Amino acid sequence: MAQIKKGIHYHHTDAGGVVYYANYLAFFEEARTELFRSKGLSVKTMAASGTMFVVCRQEVDYKYPGFYGDELLIEAEITKIQAVRIEFEQNVRNQDGVLLCRGKTIMACVDGQLRPQAIPGDIKDKLES
Repeated sequence: MAQIKKGIHYHHTDAGGVVYYANYLAFFEEARTELFRSKGLSVKTMAASGTMFVVCRQEVDYKYPGFYGDELLIEAEITKIQAVRIEFEQNVRNQDGVLLCRGKTIMACVDGQLRPQAIPGDIKDKLES
């Protein structure tokens, strides 16, 4: 599991000071990138060698609003690895531990021409560690 902290600034919110719903997808992406990094994988290096992971399914359940000035904890955990796909569970909590939203992300492994490919063995080994 990877965790990142993120302070909420005005540009993350709508006019009412509530975190704009689509920003949670960007927060999820940041946590997934940190998860890859924590396993010794660079998204940039993988892409340069012709292996990328693209989102093919995203589910989000919004539970409670986040607000300007909040300090969020964003978590990402791999819950399933298949031949071509990785499934993540992601949570966002505020500084009081209140669950703001929960997400499920499925990413597909693709080659440099965006065609599905099996997750290379060395990458799969690191993801499973």
